[in-house]
Amino acid sequence: MTPIITITTKLCVVPSGKPIYDEAATTIGLDDEGGGLFVVIRQEDNLDTNEVKIDPEEWPAIRAAVNRMVRECAKGEQ
Repeated sequence: MTPIITITTKLCVVPSGKPIYDEAATTIGLDDEGGGLFVVIRQEDNLDTNEVKIDPEEWPAIRAAVNRMVRECAKGEQ
């Protein structure tokens, strides 16, 4: 018999008390269009679906840029 594994393919980040279909919900998942896995970040509202596809090799630079911008936001709130 072939071994069977379980793969988590999607997480949902949503404000506490809100449903997973809330416009503030963000899903982070895995996808593969035949070229290998990549991360998809999706936010849905009533008008459109927006997504970003991230190659795993690009993630460290993207993560660093996002972290930098988050720090900049925090500076602006002081």
